[in-house]
Amino acid sequence: MSEPSYILSLDQGTTSSRAIVFDRRGSIVSTSQQETTQIFPRPGWVNQDAAEIWTTTLATARDAMARAGLAGSDIAAIGIANQRETLIVWDRASGEPAAPAIVWQSRQSQPVIDEIVERGMGASYQERTGLVPDAYFTASKLAWLLAEDPEFRRRAEGGKLLAGTVDSWLLWNLTAGAVHATDVSNASRTMLFDINTLAWSPDLLSDLSIPPQMLPRVVDSSGLAGTSTGGLLGADVPITGIAGDQQAALFGQACFAPGDAKNTYGTGSFLLMNTGDAPRPSAHRLLNTVAWRIGERTDYALEGAVFVSGAAVGWLRDGLGIIASSEDVEPLAASVSDSDGVVVVPALTGLGAPHWDPAARGMILGLTRGTTAAHIARATLEAIAFQTRDVTDAMTADSGLALTALRVDGGAARNDLLLQIQSDVLGVPVVRPTIVETTAIGAAFLAGLGSGVWQSESELSRLWQVDRVFDPRITASERDARYSTWQRAVDRSLGWASSS
Repeated sequence: MSEPSYILSLDQGTTSSRAIVFDRRGSIVSTSQQETTQIFPRPGWVNQDAAEIWTTTLATARDAMARAGLAGSDIAAIGIANQRETLIVWDRASGEPAAPAIVWQSRQSQPVIDEIVERGMGASYQERTGLVPDAYFTASKLAWLLAEDPEFRRRAEGGKLLAGTVDSWLLWNLTAGAVHATDVSNASRTMLFDINTLAWSPDLLSDLSIPPQMLPRVVDSSGLAGTSTGGLLGADVPITGIAGDQQAALFGQACFAPGDAKNTYGTGSFLLMNTGDAPRPSAHRLLNTVAWRIGERTDYALEGAVFVSGAAVGWLRDGLGIIASSEDVEPLAASVSDSDGVVVVPALTGLGAPHWDPAARGMILGLTRGTTAAHIARATLEAIAFQTRDVTDAMTADSGLALTALRVDGGAARNDLLLQIQSDVLGVPVVRPTIVETTAIGAAFLAGLGSGVWQSESELSRLWQVDRVFDPRITASERDARYSTWQRAVDRSLGWASSS
């Protein structure tokens, strides 16, 4: 009887749960996906049903295995990739959720962040965690829950409640409550984890009055974290890979060396650069995060988040009505040779890294009587590329590592014109892989490495295949001139909503 060689990757995202089965060549065998519900109880609040997160994950896992004709005994390992920063609290005895899951997007814990800043603790949090204090991260969500309900706090302090991010919740359920753990990449997104000591920070837990007994044990990103119980998938299957979605995508893009970088184009963009075995403090308010820990080695990354990239194309469709579908933007933008001096600054929800200006607002500059919808469409794609350069320039300045290429994934990575513009703007090759499901394959790579299906990162690098490389086609002087114009436009958008 042959050894099991398939990897089951559980990719639990903000709007859906997916399961993908990979074979030992790193090829997709089968896929299953179910949407999940987002709940908006008040303006700015975003919640989910933790029970639904688990039931849809289990259902897609079983369905993906059935589609591939596989039994539990055929699965060598399970890998988990998950939406980061989302908080789930559950009852230790019953396993039932104790509150709605508070999604990473939710701003309901903003008062906790305001208090941290008012007390002058912002620098202390950033120094320990590598994160700029924000309601985005898990810590303030948990502190907010504990402060809202005295009975909730009493149960937590009595050891009756457990807290974790989505990976911890899935691991707990897969192991029938035997394991309460998280990996270092997810821990580093909580704003409670000291990325220098690689442990929960007693000082920060005390500052937010969070009972440490609620928190999970921190484990490696690759290696045995637990074993799923046989009743779930038909056999006991080791869980040997866990990573937050963006770190999983970095691993799935085989960005194993310092200076390797990837950009995921979604509603916004998440750009991560591997910075090696030590955190690199950022002078540009980029985030320092743990990429993964495998054995004795921990890799770190710098991360920059752009708020609006694919959403800018959605705005052309829904707000301006100049395209009927997002796919229409490429032929429309390609119908003109350049933007004819038009610059779009898509600060529709402020600007993220490296500007971090919530008062910035979107602008279209350089309009003339000759401006057409095509010019605006092309300028929008250029803006997505320019925002990426804003982040990569900050990363190279912070890290001292030169950007030699950018690996890309996400929905907009299918847009050839955007990727060519991106290469022109950066002056380096832009590389699109054959498999763009990089979050799922990253979790699979970690699990396969942790279970012995694959032996080394060099073996994984050979599995990563290139679909197309986009090389720069413009001169350095033209590139610099275009970028200078972009910077002038951004300067005009900054602070716009706070201007008198």
